[in-house]
Amino acid sequence: MDLQHWLGRATHAIQDWADTFGPYRPHPSLQVDDDRFGAVFEEFTARLADNYPFFHPRYAGQMLKPPHPAAVVGHLTAMLINPNNHALDGGPATAAMEREAVACLARMFGYDTHLGHLTTSGTIANLEALFVARELHPGRGVAHSVDAHYTHGRMCHVLGLTSHPVRTDDRGRMDLGALEDVLRTGEVGTVVLTTGTTGLGAVDPVHEVLPLAERHGVRVHVDAAYGGFFTLLAGAEGPEGLPPEPWRAIARADSIVVDPHKHGLQPYGCGAVLFRDPDVGRFYLHDSPYTYFTSTELHLGEISLECSRAGAAAAALWLTFQLLPPTPDGLGRVLAAGRRAALRWADLIEASDALELYQRPELDIVTYFPAVAPGTLTGIDAASARVLADGMTGPDPVFLSTLRADRESFAARHPGTVADADGARILRSVLMKPESEDHVEHLHNRLERLAGRA
Repeated sequence: MDLQHWLGRATHAIQDWADTFGPYRPHPSLQVDDDRFGAVFEEFTARLADNYPFFHPRYAGQMLKPPHPAAVVGHLTAMLINPNNHALDGGPATAAMEREAVACLARMFGYDTHLGHLTTSGTIANLEALFVARELHPGRGVAHSVDAHYTHGRMCHVLGLTSHPVRTDDRGRMDLGALEDVLRTGEVGTVVLTTGTTGLGAVDPVHEVLPLAERHGVRVHVDAAYGGFFTLLAGAEGPEGLPPEPWRAIARADSIVVDPHKHGLQPYGCGAVLFRDPDVGRFYLHDSPYTYFTSTELHLGEISLECSRAGAAAAALWLTFQLLPPTPDGLGRVLAAGRRAALRWADLIEASDALELYQRPELDIVTYFPAVAPGTLTGIDAASARVLADGMTGPDPVFLSTLRADRESFAARHPGTVADADGARILRSVLMKPESEDHVEHLHNRLERLAGRA
């Protein structure tokens, strides 16, 4: 789609709508001369060039990519009005869009009933889920894997909850035996399961934890901020298909967090939290006498810890879902390309003499390191750092990220490694752009040359 064309249409559409209310004179205090703006804009765009090429498949580092053009058009069009989805009178149109988009997410996970809304981030969404967990089980803490996102330990501190980190197995998934030991103490009210850790992309066994949690009277919260949309590949045919059990079990979890600003093709500032039981809305109950006055319907601000939220985020997600819905034939095709790319690269690394696979990818995150002799942790760390730095220079740059793995994790996956340090940096690539599928061989060949030099 032609972004410039549709952005032009967007400004005309909003101006046509504004004109229906009659003319008015803009206040002179807001006026900026075009020449003055042009000079500042030139500096502004020059400074934006100090960025990595997140849009290009040669960028294979962090979880970063531009939003879909439809999301850009939807966000900027609504932003010209600047609705606030806290109250219905602040954004009646975008509040309706938010409800519809959130309902799409709930259906994707298999929820029959739900209460939910968009948030500005997965961090805030997880805060809300843990807030409800605290209210339902006062005095009891939260268990999560040691590889879960650090937000859980941080939010437990904010909420005055005790955090119980649980060790992981040799694939980075929550260890069931260790979890049961923690649950037997009676000190845990909620278990956080991660479907797609941000380090390795590991998927906790949701289907195996659910009966264990039920036996101990514990709630289950699924942090699907990164990997949630991969539920669209559960049981799919072809190499991209995922084992269906953990993904389909998410429908029985008490709450879910997902970030559309990752695999949902949205700009940053779009997370979501869902609860299976709508009755948890009672914990948000409050009154705002100057905002909730145009409608007797439930305002989104009445089921949210956040107050002001951009209606533009809801508009962008709604418009994107009309074109690429969260279904196997919609967004599922986008995720399938990234997963195929990760599996293909893993195969190439396993056949390589210059690189070693740290562990086989479960989603679209590939972890690997240069093959060094002797295979010491200090040698692996130095070589990984060198490849990272050298990759960004020269006429054929490639952009990666690193992940620190401790000696125990290395020993579990690569027992022949000499543990002469507490851990080592390895290389990590997130292949969340579907274009990566056509670029994997080039990435691999470039990395083999860099690893050989390192």
